[in-house]
Amino acid sequence: MPGQMCWLPVLGAGEEKVLHLRNYPNEPWKPYTACSSYFVSDYTMPQGSKGWATYQRLIKNGWTIVPNAQAYSLQKSAELELKV
Repeated sequence: MPGQMCWLPVLGAGEEKVLHLRNYPNEPWKPYTACSSYFVSDYTMPQGSKGWATYQRLIKNGWTIVPNAQAYSLQKSAELELKV
């Protein structure tokens, strides 16, 4: 089953968003750079989106994009399940 992708902010990076990935909905989101088996080097463009090359590869392989609001609610649900 292909995974999920979302553009989320990185701690300490202000408003900048980077691609985050996870294989299953109950997993936490990880920055694309922490996923070596899926990572594709970024394009060398000033002000380019971090993770755009990885996004393009994964979307072609059937991965789905999750809207930010949904990603936050799914993450909170997963965290609650882990605590129970």
